[in-house]
Amino acid sequence: MDNEPHLRDHATLGEKPADARSRLESVSVRGFRSLADVELTDLGDVTVLIGANGSGKSNVIRFFEMLSWMVRSRKLEEFVARHGGADDQLFMGNKVTPRMEADISLRSQSGVNEYSFALSHGSPDRFVFTEEQLRFSRNDWEGEAEPRSLGSGHTESRIHSAAQGDFSEINKTTARVIRHLLQDCGTFQFHDTSASAKMKQNWEVSENRSLRSDGGNLGPVLMRLEVDYPDRLDWIQENIRRVLPSFDSFVLEDRHGRVLLRWRGTVSDKTFGAHLTSDGSLRFFALVTLLNLPPEMLPSVALIDEPELGLHPSAVTLVGSMIDSLASQCQVIVATQSPQLVNCFGLDDIAVMELENSRTVVHRKSQDEYEQWLDEDYTTGDLWQMNLLGGRP
Repeated sequence: MDNEPHLRDHATLGEKPADARSRLESVSVRGFRSLADVELTDLGDVTVLIGANGSGKSNVIRFFEMLSWMVRSRKLEEFVARHGGADDQLFMGNKVTPRMEADISLRSQSGVNEYSFALSHGSPDRFVFTEEQLRFSRNDWEGEAEPRSLGSGHTESRIHSAAQGDFSEINKTTARVIRHLLQDCGTFQFHDTSASAKMKQNWEVSENRSLRSDGGNLGPVLMRLEVDYPDRLDWIQENIRRVLPSFDSFVLEDRHGRVLLRWRGTVSDKTFGAHLTSDGSLRFFALVTLLNLPPEMLPSVALIDEPELGLHPSAVTLVGSMIDSLASQCQVIVATQSPQLVNCFGLDDIAVMELENSRTVVHRKSQDEYEQWLDEDYTTGDLWQMNLLGGRP
């Protein structure tokens, strides 16, 4: 229904690389928006980004969104145009930061795959690759392998070409593993519940391969679960009822190949469309669905921006427990301002983000540092609110 890149590349359906258990280990970004020089290391099953408004949490999510456009669909130029041009993507603009750089490390069972690139500001207000390279260092090797260059001067990523074997000096398996994980990162933000929100529109039933970043195709995804994974749908509906007792079940009807999100209440047989559903309830529907999808419909890395928005405190706690469970199936990175959500995780899972001189700075905390407080039954959210962790205005 729009030009948003799909959560999967159809060319890779049923064609996962042999070493498909790769996971994001670290990411270093220099020059993207407020991320003037930021490094996230030791990324585990779940990473929770906390901090004040404007500290850069959402910029981490947007960086991965840019990656998905760049690697999955070869539409870096379109992403840049949609977000105000290349100058707006650079820290303090291109006069201060003419070049953006990134290094991404992926850990697999047999070694470490690394992908790095540099984008320089060009005319007219676009990016040009001045560096793009990758390498694979096996666990049983001493030291690191030499990086292999994909050239410079191009405006779209060449990792697709490398994965297809167009570069004789580059191992296409390495390129495929890197491409697969990066294109399989899914960013999710269910903020738009306006009258024109995509969740409130008619969708083709076939738009059900995976949940879109804005949750727009929730109806088709739920219909697929009803047919292929009925137990999953039952579990989703049961969890919704824990927060919304008036909810009974979704009503998913195929009308000439299209479906509209509707649900039935417990009091009568009347069905309600998304346009008659509260904003918080719609967001909750999308979140519970995302967090309970079968593995085949999940991204390799799920990045979720402010899942607590508009939710009742009890719903936030439930979402936190679901995120914790989801992390056993795919890596999760969450940006939040909710102490209640933070309570669901340990300090080792948390990255504190603060803005210093317009630059995002990241601090990691250790459970051992605050053992005395935690032994006295203070929660991680309590420590944050007491300003012991930082990340406050």
